Parts: sequence; structure tokens; C-alpha cells
Amino acid sequence: MDGAKAVACDMNSDFEEAFEEKCPLIQLFFDYFHIVKNFNDKVVSEVRMDEQRRLYEEGNIEAAKALKNRYILTSNRSTLKKKDKEAGEDKVIHKGSDLFKTEDIKRQRGYEAKYDELLKQNELLFTLDLVKEKESQACKMTDEIEMAEEIGSIMEIWQATNNEHFIWFSKLLNNHFEGIIAHATYKISSGKIEGINQKIKTLRRHGYGYPDDEYFFLKVINVSRKRYIRNQRSHKIND
Repeated sequence: MDGAKAVACDMNSDFEEAFEEKCPLIQLFFDYFHIVKNFNDKVVSEVRMDEQRRLYEEGNIEAAKALKNRYILTSNRSTLKKKDKEAGEDKVIHKGSDLFKTEDIKRQRGYEAKYDELLKQNELLFTLDLVKEKESQACKMTDEIEMAEEIGSIMEIWQATNNEHFIWFSKLLNNHFEGIIAHATYKISSGKIEGINQKIKTLRRHGYGYPDDEYFFLKVINVSRKRYIRNQRSHKIND
């Protein structure tokens, strides 16, 4: 590790403690993917459920039902615009079947409009959207001082809400502050390792476990060499 300047990893405290003990001169860098995942799982989802419960208790059933879709709140605005564009092009997202007498399912319209309506009706959700955009912009910065100021302003917004989930995330950012702003200097990612981990999990699941470790590692090496194809067909039917 003598030549290494930085290492990308998730926010597991064991990784942090190990590198601080064994490699104190290496900068630990917390991957943006894990920050977003924590934000979506521990903040967006929890706030959405809290607000949905509150609306049900107040008898505002329609507004509560509007919060049923978690993914519209965790998506970027660019993703919502892309889906609306696909809807305008009548994109088919699920082909129909002659055998089962089902029709093609096409992309529905109105993702961005529905998102904007949710933000208009709920102050906490508006804050979520504001900070989500600020986080995205912060991680594009190339100066650590500027990024530190931006992350600091995000933490102040969280604290000002007095919401337990926002405050929890603010503490998470504060506890990993140095490793987060290192993103401005070191443009690295743990994406490849995360991808390999998913391949290993998939192999184990498909094989229902492997009693032979050597054979299992050979399987891991083999699958790692294959070119990745998104949404690959599980089988081919010859014409």
C-alpha cells in the first residue's frame, strides 16, 4: 500500500478503524453512492412513511395515497424528465402476450408534474428535494474548501428542520466529513468492488451454496471475466 494515496469504501466503521490503524497516511474516501443510499433508505423513506402516517391520522386519505410511491421521491429530476420523454415516445416497458391475452404496457406520463405537486404540498419533502440537489452539486466540486462549505450548509439545513431523520443524517455527514470532502480531490469509486460483490451474491443464490470453496472461487473468477450485458435474456429461442 506504499504507493496508494486514497482508498474508496463504504461507511462501515470497521474499514475506517482498520485503515487509520494500519495505513494512517492513506486518505479514506467515502463513495458518493453510499451517501445517496443512506440518504434514500434512512431519510427519504422514513420521512415519507412518517408523513403518510400523519396524513392518514388527519383523515387526508388522498394526500397519503399520493406518497405511496417511494421511487418518485428518490429519483433525480433528470430521471423523471427522461421517463416523461419516453412516455411521449410511447415506449413499451413490458411486452404483451398472445398466450395470456395481455397488451403492451407503455410508460405513463406525468412523473415530473406529480413530483412537483408532492413538493408543493409538503414542506419536508420540499426540503428533501432542495438538499438532494445541493448534495449532487457538492459532489461535482473539485475544491475541498468549497465542497466543505457546501456540505456544511446542507448540515445546517438538516439541523434547522428539527426532524429526527434529518438530524441523524447530519450527524452521519459530520462523523465522516473528511472522507466525504475528499471526493473533490480523488475521483475514485468502489463501484467495481460493489459490482463484484453482487456477482458473488448472485452466484451463491443460484447455486444454493457451494460446498467446494475452490470450485466457488473458480466460478467467481469466470463470471468476473464475462462482459456485462444489461437485461440479458435468460435463454434464446431460435426462429
